[in-house]
Amino acid sequence: MSSFIPAEFIFPKKEKINLLNLNYQQMCNFFLKIGEKPFRAAQVMQWIYRYYCNDFTQMTNINKTLRNLLTQCAEIHTPKFIEEKHSSDGTIKWAMLIDEQLIETVCIPTLNHTTLCISSQIGCPLKCNFCLTAKQGFNRNLKVSEIIGQIWNAGKIINNSKNIQKKSITNIVIMGMGEPLLNLHNLVPAVKIMLDKFGFALSKRHITISTAGIVPAINMLADLIDVSLAISLHAPNNELRNQIMPINKKYNIESLLNAAKHYMNKSNANHNGITIEYVLLNQVNDHIHHAHELAKLLKDLPCKINLIRWNSFPGATYKCSSDIRINNFIKILTSYGLITIIRKIRGNDIYAACGQLAGNIIDRTRERILSNNMKIISNG
Repeated sequence: MSSFIPAEFIFPKKEKINLLNLNYQQMCNFFLKIGEKPFRAAQVMQWIYRYYCNDFTQMTNINKTLRNLLTQCAEIHTPKFIEEKHSSDGTIKWAMLIDEQLIETVCIPTLNHTTLCISSQIGCPLKCNFCLTAKQGFNRNLKVSEIIGQIWNAGKIINNSKNIQKKSITNIVIMGMGEPLLNLHNLVPAVKIMLDKFGFALSKRHITISTAGIVPAINMLADLIDVSLAISLHAPNNELRNQIMPINKKYNIESLLNAAKHYMNKSNANHNGITIEYVLLNQVNDHIHHAHELAKLLKDLPCKINLIRWNSFPGATYKCSSDIRINNFIKILTSYGLITIIRKIRGNDIYAACGQLAGNIIDRTRERILSNNMKIISNG
């Protein structure tokens, strides 16, 4: 047993290390720093991520001296889910309160999978004008613990629930609020925890990062982690994409697709191709000539195309394409041999569908939260 080292000689007074911010290697370094063997990292991570335990006193295979030390110098803390909404189709939307703004996480259960859509930022700075999240502006990047905490809170609820079809999270899509690749510093260690056998132990092919096209970050990502990549394209040419996605003025389509090819060349998770996301906006990007243009643009890129019905929100000027226009669009793409599917709409009755996450707090909700009258959903 290692000798006891008082916490005040290691960490600043009253400052605790949140272990949800640490991946496995960082956790090993933490235990070395407090005079313990690195194997303690695996023990503690299994308690955190397998048993959803955030109380050191309950970690029974760790000696009492170490448990006491951990209680003094560390914590396992995530913002709580303070709101839960259920869709008629089984989708669940949870919200965490961070900096007086709601950060939304969506659970999409099916017969064989449970997919969790998580957020990476408070708001979003990209100003895509067909997305409700963009209307909220941008506050800050989420910390590792706030990204991981969404999965931890959801996993704890799902594991304890008798009403959700699948008893564990099988897929993570980082497609919620924010642009993930503008938070690369916190995204990468969070994904490493998702992949680690002592973390959530997910397959690289079951984690998807969706980006609107931060080209330098895509190029950097190729040397950092290997997971599935989705590109939010939404237009077949720069002129149109500039209008609906201002980020294209900085990183145009050609540079974006080149970066995607670079990532694919280094990736095992994308050996069957990346995902191209394309939201269909009536009379904007859904014309026949757009379909032909998109097909020619993607002819040399191994990919599958996800066509997305635009989901409405108050104050929006767009409309969803009609079924006729959607069917004509998909027929043209498949005629070129492109794998194309229409993403099934889930959770739009609770504003949990693609492009509907907002995280804004109306006055009466803010008053309820700040007066501590709102029930905490998770027990973290």
